[in-house]
Amino acid sequence: MSTSTARVVVVGAGILGVSTAAHLARAGASVDLVTEADVASGASGRSLSWLNSAGARSDAYHLLRTVGIDRWHTFAARHGHEQGLRDGLRFDGGLTWAAPGESFRARHAHELAIGYDSVWLAPEEIAAWTPGVDPAAVAAEGAVFNPGEGWVDLPLAAGVLLEGFRAAGGRLQTGTGRAHPVVEGGRVTGVTTDSGATFAADAVVLATGPWVPRDLADLGLTVPDDSPVSLLLRTKPVEVALRAVLNTPRVAVRPAPGGVLVLDSAWSEEEVVIHREGDYEVKDSTLEGLLAEASAVLAGHPELALDGYGVGRKPIPGDGEPVAGAVDGVEGLHVLFTHSGATLGLVLGEFTAREVLTGQPNPLLAAFRPGRFGARA
Repeated sequence: MSTSTARVVVVGAGILGVSTAAHLARAGASVDLVTEADVASGASGRSLSWLNSAGARSDAYHLLRTVGIDRWHTFAARHGHEQGLRDGLRFDGGLTWAAPGESFRARHAHELAIGYDSVWLAPEEIAAWTPGVDPAAVAAEGAVFNPGEGWVDLPLAAGVLLEGFRAAGGRLQTGTGRAHPVVEGGRVTGVTTDSGATFAADAVVLATGPWVPRDLADLGLTVPDDSPVSLLLRTKPVEVALRAVLNTPRVAVRPAPGGVLVLDSAWSEEEVVIHREGDYEVKDSTLEGLLAEASAVLAGHPELALDGYGVGRKPIPGDGEPVAGAVDGVEGLHVLFTHSGATLGLVLGEFTAREVLTGQPNPLLAAFRPGRFGARA
């Protein structure tokens, strides 16, 4: 495909879609970025956005995530001063401890064995490495501190990428309703939307977060889906010394721009009542419980007040590994579907754009092709 004449439609304006569209436009392609609602209004807007490769995972996945973190360091060096991103992209580490009756000693040993920056800290040592944590809340055995980890405010990062996208001639189409790839004669020819718009294309990148399996099923293609409902709570501004991302048995906490904290946990997600798809109920007791759990792990136990929350499906492929690349049997159709949208947001956009325009597969994505699940439903 000639880069100067390639017409590409990217469906979905979360971090993966925006990143891919920006890389395509920068390379000279004619790009429409089409989104059902608004930029980062789905999973990217309610992500903890912890940049990491902590714990055990496949070698291929670990390598891709470390490359992904590297790209965020480059992004911070180039754009860290823009649009408030100075306070929206930080590398102040991640601190994790185990639940009662469990131990993270084996995890720490694994991380040391693969060269991942990992420090074991006794509770009384934590303040010297990372502030804002109540040592009494930490497991008696201690905690794992990963100094190279960080977090990113994805809507802010998407805004920076969109500036480059527009400057390169890219076109953003918001509020289109659901978009449907059009397939004729075994190849994708464009996209139609529920709003009635049509976009011709030589290639389509499907980056619709948890809706990728649904969208592929419409084409007779199967990708196993394990996407649960997620809940991300945002506090009002509060004076705390916390800098790292905390992953504790009852709550995950990270700082956010404006002195805000964002919180999530597995137990609170399980308490979300699903009346039907897209109609969720979050009980006051769940929100109050999450605020209390966060206060309990922070130094000084500050009073935390609710500012708002986001609830909706969180993309997780059935086998937990990313799904990235060309779709077998539909020429020109590419997909991106992963739980690691924050960590991989930049690198998957970069690699996918290059694959779309050159047709050359990136070996770092070889383990993550959609074809590993077989074929048509």
